[in-house]
Amino acid sequence: MEDIYGNHRDRMQETLDQLVSRVKTLREEMSQQTEFDPIEHILARIKSDQSMRDKLRRKGLPQTAEAALFQLHDALGVRIVCGFLSDVYEMRDRIAAQTDYTVVEERDYIRQAKPNGYRSYHMILRTQAGYYVEVQLRTISMDTWAALEHHLQYKKPHVGNQRLIVQELKRCADELASTDVSMQTIRDMILNERD
Repeated sequence: MEDIYGNHRDRMQETLDQLVSRVKTLREEMSQQTEFDPIEHILARIKSDQSMRDKLRRKGLPQTAEAALFQLHDALGVRIVCGFLSDVYEMRDRIAAQTDYTVVEERDYIRQAKPNGYRSYHMILRTQAGYYVEVQLRTISMDTWAALEHHLQYKKPHVGNQRLIVQELKRCADELASTDVSMQTIRDMILNERD
């Protein structure tokens, strides 16, 4: 079976590499200005052929490169994991200010968490090449919770006591969110002491 992305794959990789390079430049600028590295790590990926085909099938879309790249918006993905809440929003602002891509959608799941407790800031960017990139910005705590939740929920989706599990996941997410606020307060106190 031919790759779902066909002859787009090389250009997709270039697009992803350019965006990651831009984020690294923004990271360096922020580090110089604040003396804190705002990013813990960056992950970038092209959604696998099988995963994209499965999503197209679920959405009732044709299994073509055009549908994968222009009807769905997550063939390309970048996850930026920051140390602190303020870094998430500062990085969001800096990404949005760039002129070589357009922000077409934003969802703030930090201020409006999903019912299960999931938190992250999502942006859909449209690049000059015409490809869409889903950017997720989150703190270390949010990233840890999402990774563990993925293992628990997606590996065993037909577990009993689903309601209790969702309540417990939300409780854990809320505790981590409280920790994020506390850590931000501590950093702010340190920065204020320096000034």
